[in-house]
Amino acid sequence: MRRPPRQPAHREAPGALPPGATGNAARHLPVMVDAVVEALAPRDDALYVDGTFGDGGYSRALLDAAHCRVVAIDRDPEAVRRGRELAAGQNRRFEIVEGNFGDMARLVAEATGPVAGIALDLGVSSFQIDTPERGFSFRFDGPLDMRMSAAGRSAADLVASLPEEDLARLIRDFGEERHARRIARAIVFGRRQEPIGRTLALAELVRAAIPKAEPGIDPATRTFQALRIAVNDELAELASGLAAAERLLMPGGRLAVVSFHSLEDRRVKEFLRQRSDAAPRASRHEPTPAETTPPSFRLLHRRALRPSPEEVGRNPRARSARLRAAERTTENPWPRQTDRREGWAA
Repeated sequence: MRRPPRQPAHREAPGALPPGATGNAARHLPVMVDAVVEALAPRDDALYVDGTFGDGGYSRALLDAAHCRVVAIDRDPEAVRRGRELAAGQNRRFEIVEGNFGDMARLVAEATGPVAGIALDLGVSSFQIDTPERGFSFRFDGPLDMRMSAAGRSAADLVASLPEEDLARLIRDFGEERHARRIARAIVFGRRQEPIGRTLALAELVRAAIPKAEPGIDPATRTFQALRIAVNDELAELASGLAAAERLLMPGGRLAVVSFHSLEDRRVKEFLRQRSDAAPRASRHEPTPAETTPPSFRLLHRRALRPSPEEVGRNPRARSARLRAAERTTENPWPRQTDRREGWAA
């Protein structure tokens, strides 16, 4: 097998740290936390939802900013355990429930009071990426798992079972990898020799399949991203979560979403753009429709916010982060048939 070229820099999925950095140094730093809190503008006695608890950075910041209540959600059993430790010292101001944030309307149904704000930090957490046994990172050797929960098919299952054409499509669509066909072909060839059940084994196959590495990024980055998104059904989860947030938020309630790669950010951008304009828009070749759906959100910023250079210096995970935020109007949520037609399933 051809050895991969040496890389001057090493970058992988959001949440990763550069070589030589210790996981503990950055794992407790929530990304763009000050901007998220400013966007949500927490106030006393209001209810907020942290849809992606992780290590609890947003939840703690909200609890510190006002005498409010926070309901957190996470599908990762380890994150739920950490959340229960936080709940023990919050005098009923905080609780965590295990589940997917796409189901947040059901998961927070028992919380009393209207929801004044929702925070979502998309992607993989630093705790997950820094734990070799979880199989998210090619910086460590571990089982090729990548499941955020303990259920469902693992990345190893997908690598072992998908036909070459389906593998190539997955890597292309979810990883935005232009060498997807080469990589899929190498994986299929490699698994005929022996099972691919370890992270470093897969990373080696991918590196060898790419003819020329892109400076500053490990060749395995996009393939690992694609498998992680597929294993956890992240884009469908995001679509469901955005539509659920629209239905949960009270008039004047705010949504803040931090994303780390273009697939997620494009979907958040399109959802909020669509919901903040009168739509559907008629083609210039067609008559103007008699009725339009009034906007259910008002954008707080015209463009996505970026982390400051100082934050990126303190926390390398923040380098690719984008924050988009919006405020609910007094209009009703958009019809569910629109959600289904546009892919925003609730």
